[in-house]
Amino acid sequence: MNFIFLRNLFSTFSLVALAVITCGLSVKANAAEIQRASSTNQSEHTTEVNSKPVQKTLETPVVAQINPDLYVEPGRRTRSGSSYIGVGGNIGLTGDTAVGDGAFAVFSKIGLTRSFSARPSAVINDDAVFLLPVTIDFSGDNVPEAGVRVSPYLGGGIAISTGDGDTFGALITGGLDVPLSSKFTANTSANVSFLDDTAVGLQLGVGYNF
Repeated sequence: MNFIFLRNLFSTFSLVALAVITCGLSVKANAAEIQRASSTNQSEHTTEVNSKPVQKTLETPVVAQINPDLYVEPGRRTRSGSSYIGVGGNIGLTGDTAVGDGAFAVFSKIGLTRSFSARPSAVINDDAVFLLPVTIDFSGDNVPEAGVRVSPYLGGGIAISTGDGDTFGALITGGLDVPLSSKFTANTSANVSFLDDTAVGLQLGVGYNF
């Protein structure tokens, strides 16, 4: 009786243990399968992401380049030398205005770009004539005999007379700049003004560079 009971109990225990072990193995197998599937998906996703080319577009900004020789900077240095203001004398050659007579002169050079200058001046005796030209400045040439550098210029503008009628007319001018030092420039110019009549004068002086 006891033997039969023990045998039946052992058989029941064995079946339960087998069922538990079978279920455990099944669950473990399923977990391993899920883990393998998850790892495979993650690996494929990583490979897909890594396989996508990363495009970086480096855009170089385009900056407009302006020739520095074209900068308008009043008072700058030009090809003929520094800007300056000076005094001198006017030798009249022909005409009835101050340009055509002996007179006192105040003149200047105001560099605008590397090649262009404004050169306002005043020729003064009994009356005054104001000369307002714009000139093209050229690079200078050395004169070995004199040990100086001579820089020519040529231009035109208007002349304004403060004499009777306060007239104005065209002006043609040309001359030479001769640098004497870092502080001084000698200047000579010929001016032809077309007012009531044509007047021609030769101007000489020394300017202070700035």
